[in-house]
Parts: sequence; structure tokens; C-alpha cells
Amino acid sequence: MEDCKHTHMEKQYFAHETAVIDEPCEIGSGTKIWHFSHIMPNSKLGNNCNLGQNVVISPDVILGDNVKVQNNVSIYTGVICEDDVFLGPSMVFTNVINPRSAINRRDQYVKTQIGKGASIGANATIVCGNNIGAYAFIGAGTVVTKEVLPYALVVGNPAQQIGWVGEYGYRLEFNSDYIAVCKESKQEYKLENNKVKRIK
Repeated sequence: MEDCKHTHMEKQYFAHETAVIDEPCEIGSGTKIWHFSHIMPNSKLGNNCNLGQNVVISPDVILGDNVKVQNNVSIYTGVICEDDVFLGPSMVFTNVINPRSAINRRDQYVKTQIGKGASIGANATIVCGNNIGAYAFIGAGTVVTKEVLPYALVVGNPAQQIGWVGEYGYRLEFNSDYIAVCKESKQEYKLENNKVKRIK
């Protein structure tokens, strides 16, 4: 990653002319920042990220490599997205449990971590402090009010787990030995003690 202050001459990322990038921040090589997006100070964006139109990255936010952020998403202070996270159009993060306009709670921001490879569907809402496990899949419009396990498929308001998905995003159908095979990748998964792990 490189410091924004030193990249105006030979920057390794693309930013549309309407994007606003505050200093200091770090933006990885190959990252693309599109129309009307705002990158705020002390944020860190990994390599090969793609930020759509009208995206806000608040101070101290961390995005790993290859994070895809669709249009109209605000990622607030306290949010960390690991590598390969997908954030669908107009999905919502929060960072204060009990916000009030008249009361400053900037010292009470709650952290939320999104695990590697997780996908969050369009218009979903993640109530702060509820971590999302690796490769979890949050359906469109879902409201997440509790922690989501790795590989879990959750939908609804409030979110309910309805199954499991593999790393390619397909639903896993477990046999009597609690083994499932992804129909696309042929990766194998095992379900044990209400946890899924990839075994092949």
C-alpha cells in the first residue's frame, strides 16, 4: 500500500476526477474509486479493491485486498472488511447502538468485522458489533442483529440462518455423513457441532 500524499505523481490506483481523497490514507495498487466517492483520513484500502459510485469510507476503516463495494455504501469508523468481501448496493453499516442527534457518542463506536470472502446483499443492514464469519452470505434486505457464523446463509428481519454456503456461494446440501460437495468447485465441506469447515 502507498500513502496518498506520495501518490499524486505516480499513483498505482485509479480515482475518478469527482472522487474526494483525504490525506493521509493508504490505497493499494490496482484499486479503483468511482464517481462521487469519498475516502476519509487514516483509512486503509487494500490492493485491487473496487469502490462504486457514491461510496464513503470513514476514518480508520480497513479494507483488505479485492474488496468490492457497490454503489451507495457508507463504511463507518469501526468496520473492518477482510480480503474478498462483497458489499452489495445500498447495504448499511452502523457504528453506534443508541444514536441521538443531540448527544456526541464518537467515543462509543462499536467495531464490526466482516470475515474473508463474505457477501452482504443489497439493502442489508448490519447492526454494529455483530461480526460476520468468513464466507457467510447475507441475503438482500436482511437485518443482522447477532453474530453470523462462517459459511452461514442468513435472510430476513431479524436475520435467521436458513442453511450453509460454500466459498463459491452455492448452498451446501449435507449427506448423512454431514459432507457436502460444491456443485461448481467440487470443494468438500463437513458440518460438525453446528460449524462448517472445508476439508478438500
